[in-house]
Amino acid sequence: MGELRCVDGSRLEVIMVPVRDRAGTPYEVTLELRVDGRSFGVVGERCGYSLATLARRVADARAGGSPVARAWPDPADRFPEPAAATAPGASEDHCFGTREPELFAFRRRDRADTPGTAELRCTLRTSYAWLSAPDHHGGEWRLSRRAVVEAWGPEGHGVRAVLTSAELADLLTTLVVEARLVGADYRDVLTSSPVSARHAPSGAIIDC
Repeated sequence: MGELRCVDGSRLEVIMVPVRDRAGTPYEVTLELRVDGRSFGVVGERCGYSLATLARRVADARAGGSPVARAWPDPADRFPEPAAATAPGASEDHCFGTREPELFAFRRRDRADTPGTAELRCTLRTSYAWLSAPDHHGGEWRLSRRAVVEAWGPEGHGVRAVLTSAELADLLTTLVVEARLVGADYRDVLTSSPVSARHAPSGAIIDC
């Protein structure tokens, strides 16, 4: 089970629920959300492969010597680049972009669910701070990036956690390991990644 401490002090739990075939064999997962022990909805029908793929991308982005590592010296800022940032014709000057691209978004479990039933999404937020030079002549912009995880319940109440790259990597690794424990194995997705499907989850709560 993945756990996050949200900015309002609440605790968001993400529980892996196996999806079974007609023979009863688990082959994928769905996410059950709980906030402070209360049910917050079920999202992401068969989303395990997407989470494992993102775990691999985050691990690759954090690796020393990667293009992301060269662009973002602070490991806390290293996230996989959104597709829009590398699309043909995209501007290379990302310093003052206003969009918050999604790393994942699981809004409903089934197509028959009504909109707003539940939602779990993660966006990439870039912040800017002006650092003045010691002599107060000139300066430079300090950029930082964080993953913003938001969960919304069926009654419209939402919670939010802000994660560094390491914290997001820990959450995703925990979820992938938990998926394996309930019968959904994504080691084929992780074989060429620094993420290890054999790594045991620590069970630690990430404080943000």
